[in-house]
Amino acid sequence: MIFIGIALLIAIGIALMINADAGSLVGLSQAQTAQLVPLVIILIIFAGGMFARRHRASELVGGLALWVGIFAVIMVSYAYRDEIMGVVGRVAGEMQPGVALVDSEAGTATFRRGMNGHFEVRASLNGHDTPMVFDTGASAVVLTLGDAAAAGIDTEGLRYVVPVSTANGRGLAARIRLDSIVVGGIERRNITAFVTAEGNLETSLLGMTFLETLSRYSVTQNALELVD
Repeated sequence: MIFIGIALLIAIGIALMINADAGSLVGLSQAQTAQLVPLVIILIIFAGGMFARRHRASELVGGLALWVGIFAVIMVSYAYRDEIMGVVGRVAGEMQPGVALVDSEAGTATFRRGMNGHFEVRASLNGHDTPMVFDTGASAVVLTLGDAAAAGIDTEGLRYVVPVSTANGRGLAARIRLDSIVVGGIERRNITAFVTAEGNLETSLLGMTFLETLSRYSVTQNALELVD
């Protein structure tokens, strides 16, 4: 193991010299020096195995192949890190419906279509975690009575006089204002929403009063993308 440590220290030293723009090293360019890093690691590990104790040739070759394989996996994983993170995000989306894959630099939040065919969205309403369904057929953000109460809305005395349309049809609701709504890291404040009477709606809907504030949103076969 001591030889592995020495190999890593030497590799780190070479890498620092390259990053520091130290110029050529023993007559080699920076690019050529960088190519020597994996070779140095392999040679020192191989030499360490030879001199630490006697090994059969098959053991040395097997050990060398193992370390070459480990190094190759690390390099490939690093080279394809963006693609790997995308796959991880998709798997997480399938296993946890409503959880967004967030790209803060691009200002996007991507959701995977659920097994039921809907895009389920985990939103924060006035700081309360609320499951919702993406619905362009809803003229506004529409909340169930239970979700509204959980979000701190005073549901006593609400007047259900406002007609709203959803994918399930039309109904009556009470108009309210949400202090804040956060979806996939995208926050909007003072958003108009509606509360339906108890039993009229199974799941709260992420409708147009939120969606129309976005730069854009797009739906493909299995993905929903919201752009701040």
